Amino acid sequence: MPRPQWISILCTAALVASFGASFAQAQEPTPTPSGPASTSQAPAVSTSEPSKKRYSHANDFLIHGTVFTEKAFSFPGVQLRIRRAGEKKFRWESYTNSRGEFAVRVPQGSDYEMVVRAKGFAEQTRAIDAKTGGNEQNVVFRMQPRGDKG
Repeated sequence: MPRPQWISILCTAALVASFGASFAQAQEPTPTPSGPASTSQAPAVSTSEPSKKRYSHANDFLIHGTVFTEKAFSFPGVQLRIRRAGEKKFRWESYTNSRGEFAVRVPQGSDYEMVVRAKGFAEQTRAIDAKTGGNEQNVVFRMQPRGDKG
């Protein structure tokens, strides 16, 4: 019986040794190319394609606020939907966090309509003016229970 144990130990030792050798090879740094060819390639890699435009949030309008219950407790999980004034389709949707807070970025320069919905509570709508003034607006909602309990 001692013979299979020795074979097992030798196989394990060989496996560990081979793993260690391959690990040591993987840790060696790769040589970097030198000369003028390496400097001319670096900018080409870092530049992006001219056809792709990256969206910047620099000119966004921030709508943030808090939703409360009728008893002034924070209201998590409330649905928020936002659309441009006069449009039927809602373009932005979010939910309040565990503290009843929300924040949504929309493009500046339009009027928006914000609809807040929660099960068992009356839906509320607010107009948001993102045309003039600053680049953010704080909105607070106090939800009221729906009159029909059915």
